[in-house]
Amino acid sequence: MKRPWAGQVEKPPEEHIPRFDPHNPLCPGNTRANGEVNPDYDSTFEFENDFPALQPHAPDPGSCQHPLFQSKAARGVCKVMCFHPWSDVTLPLMKKDEVVKVIDKWTELVEELGSTYPWVQIFENKGAMMGCSNPHPHCQVWASNFLPNEPALSDRCQRAYYQKHGEPLLLQYAKQEAERKERVVVESSDWLAVVPYWATWPYQTLLLPRRHILRISDLTADEKEGLADIMKRLLTKYDNLFEVSFPYSMGWHGAPTGPHLKDDNSHWQLHAHYYPPLLRSASVKKFMVGYEMLALEQRDLTPEQAAEKLRNLPDEHYKTREKQETGGEDKEGMK
Repeated sequence: MKRPWAGQVEKPPEEHIPRFDPHNPLCPGNTRANGEVNPDYDSTFEFENDFPALQPHAPDPGSCQHPLFQSKAARGVCKVMCFHPWSDVTLPLMKKDEVVKVIDKWTELVEELGSTYPWVQIFENKGAMMGCSNPHPHCQVWASNFLPNEPALSDRCQRAYYQKHGEPLLLQYAKQEAERKERVVVESSDWLAVVPYWATWPYQTLLLPRRHILRISDLTADEKEGLADIMKRLLTKYDNLFEVSFPYSMGWHGAPTGPHLKDDNSHWQLHAHYYPPLLRSASVKKFMVGYEMLALEQRDLTPEQAAEKLRNLPDEHYKTREKQETGGEDKEGMK
C-alpha cells in the first residue's frame, strides 16, 4: 500500500448519468438490439438476454476418445433483470421496498429456473471497471444444465465440513465472526456482512444469514426485509469509501436445484459474495497478476483493516448528504 504508484489509473465512474436515455436498450419503452420494445415498467423487469452465453438447445460436441480433450454440451438460459426504471440510481440509493422487490424477483427466477436446471447463478457486475456495458441498474441470471466450477468446489468443501463436524460450515463461520466482531462490517438480527478471513480482494465481503437457509427462495418475508436493509447499508459504505459509485462483481450461492432438489443439501448455507476491485482510491485498483496468477493471491491489507475502514464509514450515503446540503433532489426519497 505504501509502494509508489506510477501504473494504470482508471477513469472514475460517471457520476452524472441521465435518468432516461432514449438510446439505452434497458430503459422503459426503448427498443433493444433484437427489435423488441421494453414495456413502460415501473419496478423490476426481466427478459431473455439478447446475446446469451448459454442456450437451451446447444448442439452436442460429440465424443472424443482422448482423455485430454473432453467436452459436453453446456445448455441453459440467460436472463437480464433491471432493478429500477431509472438509470441514475443504484441499489443503495433505492428505497428499501424497491430493493425488496428485487429480492422477490430473484426468488421468483430461482424457483422458476431451478425447477429444471441444476444451477441458477444470480450475479451483478457493477461499473465499467468490472465489465458492465450499461450503466442502468441491472443484474443477470444464468441457469445451466451443469454445476459450474466455483459452486462445485463450494459444494465439496461444505459437504466435507458437514460430514466431519455435523453442522454447516458457513453457519458455524457466521457464529464465530459474530462473536469475534473484528471482521464484521454491518449486522442485524438476521444477517451478517463480513470481510472474510480468507479475503484476497481488498474490500471483499461475504453476506450471510444467521439461521440455516439453503436457498434464497427459503427466505421469509421478514428476512427479505432485513436483507434489503443490510444490502443498502453495506453498499452505502462501499460508495462512501471513496465517495464514488463503487464497482464490484457480486453473486448468490445456494444449494443446487433441479435434480438436486430431492437430495439432502443440509451442508449448504445461502450466501452472497462481493468482489470489489478498488484498492487505494477511486482510480487505482488491485491487479491480480504475476505471482498472484501463477502462485498465490497476495493481500494488500488485512481483512481486519478493511472491515474497520468500512465499518467506521457513515451510514448515510454521500450523495444523499450532498443533496441535503445543497437543497437538491434526494434520489433515495424518490421525489
